[in-house]
Amino acid sequence: MRHHQSKEQSSFTPAPLGKSLGVLGLFCHPLQQSSIKTSALLLTAGIGLSVTIPVYALGLAANTNASSSPAPHIISQNPKKAELLLVSYAVTKAAYDKIIPLFVADWKKKTGQDVTINTSYGGSGSQTRAILDGLEADVSALALGLDTKKLEKAGLIQPGWEKQAPNDAIVTKSVVALVTREGNPKNIRSWADLTKPGVAVVTANPKTSGGARWNFLGLWGSVINTGGTEAQAKEYVTQVYKNAPVLPKDSRESSDIFFQKGQGDVLLNYENEVILERLQGKEKFFYVVPPTNISIDNPVAVVDKYADKHGTRQVAKAFVQFLFTPEAQRQFVSVGFRPVTPAVTKEVEKKFPKVNKLYTIKDFGGWDSIQKKFFNDNALFDQIYSSR
Repeated sequence: MRHHQSKEQSSFTPAPLGKSLGVLGLFCHPLQQSSIKTSALLLTAGIGLSVTIPVYALGLAANTNASSSPAPHIISQNPKKAELLLVSYAVTKAAYDKIIPLFVADWKKKTGQDVTINTSYGGSGSQTRAILDGLEADVSALALGLDTKKLEKAGLIQPGWEKQAPNDAIVTKSVVALVTREGNPKNIRSWADLTKPGVAVVTANPKTSGGARWNFLGLWGSVINTGGTEAQAKEYVTQVYKNAPVLPKDSRESSDIFFQKGQGDVLLNYENEVILERLQGKEKFFYVVPPTNISIDNPVAVVDKYADKHGTRQVAKAFVQFLFTPEAQRQFVSVGFRPVTPAVTKEVEKKFPKVNKLYTIKDFGGWDSIQKKFFNDNALFDQIYSSR
């Protein structure tokens, strides 16, 4: 068994079971991450790893409609046991806490094999570097395709991974939400309001956070996709970052700074993260989803090198496929993600604010172009941040 030291958990606890889809009604708003690695490697990577948790079915009833295919031939590890490591970005934890027990129960019913899925969560960029440095993930679920492409370029994931899962391996979607204090005292209702004098903006560092790159692209695209020029986009984004006194390392830390420490007037974050905060009832706040927005597309992939090394390819592939079933997609929705499958999308289409103009990574020329233009050393983000 591969054990992992945790910053998030200090005891063995089963992942909580999912709530019903009916919880969606609570968040409607009218506007709106082997063999044993040394602790030195983990500390160097700077990530938080969950304790190894034997995730059992806990009485869950498997959904017999999930698949009618015959049970696969089990070759991974012990015929009666398999163990995976899922490496993902921070804000997906609540969803996978619900989905993993469903898959474990479903796989056990179909094959008779017990599966333990260990998890690691952190900033998407940090998680990517950890895998590149030797964290032996069987499955990666990262915040952006660029991070998964880095694993491909390093020879850890085979080319063509996008076609190994439904929907070009995009497993969840979200958009950028603008979150303010209760009552919206600074009257933040649009992208333009982020440049107001005296408005303190909280957003993560796009050098370390996949979510923050989405925020940056949302800001830039709000100008370019409404008739503005590149020069106007640069001027606008520069003004927003002038209003950002600190750049946390990831989206989770951004939320902690805004909600727990009470810093900032407006938080840029995933819509799903905002919805999760509301579902948990921790804070009172206002939020708006700008109707011109970026489609935040999050990919999942089997990490071929390590899945083959561990003998877990079949169960890893099955886990990835399971993430696209209605059962799993509904659990993503229950913690605020927008679904990617047509059936579930139709079920919940009235539960999310409408976005009239949704731009995508393709509109920016793809991730290679985005990285070169915006996020490489001395590219536009460095220029903008140094000129604040």
